[in-house]
Amino acid sequence: MALVVQKYGGTSVADADRICSVARRIVDTYSEPNDVVAVVSAMGTGTDDLIALAEAVSDRSHPREMDMLLTAGERVTMALVAMAIQDLGVPATSLTGSQAGILTTGRHGRAEIVEIRANRVREGLDEGKVVIVAGFQGVDPDSKDVTTLGRGGSDATAVALAAALSADRCEIYTDVDGVFTADPRVVPGALKIDEVSFEEMLELASGGAGVLMPRSVEFGRRFGIPIHVRSSFHDGEGTWVKEETMEQAVVRGIAHDISEAKLTVYRVPDTPGVAASLFEPLADAGVTIDMIVQNVSQEGSTDISFTVPLAMLDVAEEVTKTVAEDVNAGGVSTDREIAKVSIVGIGMKTESGIASRMFRILADHDINIQMISTSPIRISCVIAEDRVSEAVSALHAGLELDGEALQ
Repeated sequence: MALVVQKYGGTSVADADRICSVARRIVDTYSEPNDVVAVVSAMGTGTDDLIALAEAVSDRSHPREMDMLLTAGERVTMALVAMAIQDLGVPATSLTGSQAGILTTGRHGRAEIVEIRANRVREGLDEGKVVIVAGFQGVDPDSKDVTTLGRGGSDATAVALAAALSADRCEIYTDVDGVFTADPRVVPGALKIDEVSFEEMLELASGGAGVLMPRSVEFGRRFGIPIHVRSSFHDGEGTWVKEETMEQAVVRGIAHDISEAKLTVYRVPDTPGVAASLFEPLADAGVTIDMIVQNVSQEGSTDISFTVPLAMLDVAEEVTKTVAEDVNAGGVSTDREIAKVSIVGIGMKTESGIASRMFRILADHDINIQMISTSPIRISCVIAEDRVSEAVSALHAGLELDGEALQ
């Protein structure tokens, strides 16, 4: 029998009816026959509701207690799904992240999986049971505290478990039909992509495509686990994320992200080691840096701009202002109203002129580019947040993604 790991997001298990529907889908997969491990998220807006409750109780930061609180959402779901499966005549057992052997770092709210000791999961499978695992969570083996993996962490749980169990495939069930050439909420004519490479999907996810957490794609690539992103509301094919694809599209899709802010340090002394003196303290504070631009030196000084997640902005501002004072910089400014738009495609490695075409499309719509970052298969631009929908739509049409991906 094949071993299938499935993940069901919050919208897929939002209420009792949907939980019963998910249970029937799991039982159908089990009956094919397959061994099945199902990873579940909190019901609907369950995580957001718990966050709001915590904010109503306290306006202070309580990282450890927040993890204790937030992991409750997935525990509710896993128990209900297991009950529904048992009522359909199939044996099932539910496990928390720690019971499933998911060991993580100790950083509350943003923990990373370091190892999976899946003995109890294997025991359940050997006994012929469907094993339901709470997503988004694990345990720090040193402190024994429960931890959470951040937004989208159930994706990482599912693919990491698939890797640890040497699963035949990992299915990510969500409220969309798969991966699209752009966000369908922004571009109604966006097309579903049948297959996308790990490399492309990692860039799309990092660029803001919310259908998969970047770390889950990295797990899939590292361990060679094919990922099938599909709708939990019908049986149609979704998008396969895998090592190689049949077609080598020049531009596979467009991603955008409005969850970042830009910091600029002005008149930084242009001497060796100054950049390190800025970014080392940010790294020590756990701040994730995305794009960095350093201007050409003028009269012995330069400006350095970089982007950080909005969720980390307060910490980043505090650290940056301290460093700016230490190195006698001219000052620090913050821009919260930015967006990043990215085009991604494996064929960009060998095709020339794509960057100029992107820049021309934005220019023709009078959209100013503040920062540019590239990789062999991605071009990202920072623009004003209030122009992002227009930019994505213009690029999607200009690069002819509303027909077939640019060839």
